[in-house]
Amino acid sequence: MSATPVRVKDEIEGVIAVQARTPGGGLIVMPDVFNTNNRDLIIAAADRYAIPAMYFNPTYFAESGGLIGYSDDYAEECRLAAGYIDRILKGEKLADLPVQNPTKYQLIINLKTAKALGLTVRPELLAIADQVIE
Repeated sequence: MSATPVRVKDEIEGVIAVQARTPGGGLIVMPDVFNTNNRDLIIAAADRYAIPAMYFNPTYFAESGGLIGYSDDYAEECRLAAGYIDRILKGEKLADLPVQNPTKYQLIINLKTAKALGLTVRPELLAIADQVIE
């Protein structure tokens, strides 16, 4: 699999078609406003070319028909950000605040899409999913 940035709608179909012709090809859709705004086109092309795809935003993509959505939990990020804001408002210097990594992740698997692609999702993966769409 190779990285292929896409910046205009007209490139989406071609990039996905190339990945579909690659043995063992797949698609990982990275966090980007362009990808969010064009999620329906991306999901439709992935379905049309029967290519497995994993998306950065579980809610937007897996619930819209994408195969797998996996990312850090945005609600958890907001909760952690509130603590940072509190510390800043109390006078703590920005340079003194620690860098925090996400501690909670969200995984949504769309079994309808898996079935349409002819894929079997391992029970171990289903067991750890936060949501399974059937």
